[in-house]
Amino acid sequence: MNRSKSLLVALAVLLVLTSIFPVFAQDKIQVTWFCCLGTGDNPQQQEAQNQVVADFNASQDEIELSINVVVNQSARDTLATLIASGNSPDIIGPVGVGGSNAFADQWADLQPLVDASGFDLSGFDPALVDLYRTDDGQLLGIPFLVFPAVTYFNRGLFDEAGLNYPPQEFGAPYVMPDGTEMVWDYNTAAEIAKILTVDVNGNDATMEGFDPENIVQFGFNMQWARVRLIMTNLQPEVIYDAEGNSVDLPDSWYSASQWVQDAIWKWHIWPNAAYESSELLQGGGGAFSSGNLAMAVTPLWYTCCLADSITKGFEFDIAVVPRSLDGEYRVATDADTFRMTKGSANPEAAFAALSYILTEGAGPLSLTYGGYPALPAYQQAWIEGKDAQYPFGVNWSVAQASLAYNNPGPAHHEAFFPNWQKGTDRHDAFWALLTGETGATVDVAAELDQLEADWNAIVNE
Repeated sequence: MNRSKSLLVALAVLLVLTSIFPVFAQDKIQVTWFCCLGTGDNPQQQEAQNQVVADFNASQDEIELSINVVVNQSARDTLATLIASGNSPDIIGPVGVGGSNAFADQWADLQPLVDASGFDLSGFDPALVDLYRTDDGQLLGIPFLVFPAVTYFNRGLFDEAGLNYPPQEFGAPYVMPDGTEMVWDYNTAAEIAKILTVDVNGNDATMEGFDPENIVQFGFNMQWARVRLIMTNLQPEVIYDAEGNSVDLPDSWYSASQWVQDAIWKWHIWPNAAYESSELLQGGGGAFSSGNLAMAVTPLWYTCCLADSITKGFEFDIAVVPRSLDGEYRVATDADTFRMTKGSANPEAAFAALSYILTEGAGPLSLTYGGYPALPAYQQAWIEGKDAQYPFGVNWSVAQASLAYNNPGPAHHEAFFPNWQKGTDRHDAFWALLTGETGATVDVAAELDQLEADWNAIVNE
């Protein structure tokens, strides 16, 4: 065969191959993963995500998973357009509870797919699974990354005051320096915080000469928490009735708001807005990271923002949250997961891909997202990464123990209500009023009555 004939044969073979292989590819069921309503759009995260996609596609020959990364600022609008046009992606994530609320009516119930596929939920703490269950039994997500609230504390400030550290086991009391044991609740936390709140003259907030206008060290806050998280830390409640489409603020919101007002303006243990923005409490992670605040009840994601503990030379640790106002342990947990849309054209195939992401993909994805894995098999790798970042022996076992006390979905601090953003802005305004310069004289009960009325108008718009 001469060279020209050989070339013609080769071209013919190439044409045949290029016509065949697209047909083979198209025979695979196409599943789309949409990112990013939350994290996932930086280059390192995209690299890890792409590898999970490639690994899944290599693990079987029936489904072709692809990922569509849209930067966070425009992701919500893009997703809304895709859904409205009938081109709904199959899998969405990672996304938190609050981030899911804009599409609350679009999420598929995963329970039938779990039952049909035999997906094993037993490896997850049941309290975490309940986070994604609705009142009517639907399962709108499966645990992936979790961030339970813990009590961050500054070891050095406790040592300087001669105080024992907060309890690091659920059920353990707080032990005063004289050996007296006290129930670890928010009232005890306030008493300890008073000793840890110090003015420029060295007087603490328990002393008669204490000067609240010149505080140089504070005892307590809930770092970067919005009102619903603060109220949920103090006492979780269901506040929105879907059937009646109404917001009903429970009595605990009134007692919890009064506790917060007292903490800021009467006991002076919690920095007000002016102190919060002052140079004293500046750091990469806000007031606690400044080294001038002793305790902060904050979700576990706050480990993202404590590099100042290295540069400023202080050591932090974590303890269990105080008991809520009803005397029980209640842990507010932020959580990211992946959800499926009702508009998925191939729900069984999409769930197969989702199952892989939540299990085989959990190791690399939890590391790149920086979240604590819900599956115990991947938690040690997260701990080792944090130990390398903060090499002073933080007791990470507190995080694992906290998961069993997680609040169920309807009582979650980001549980759905209609007109989400406007309602959130309204309760943010309440917080600004409580922490602002007139916060000491605010009639908490009257303001909550008005908040409830305004919130009901918002959900009924």
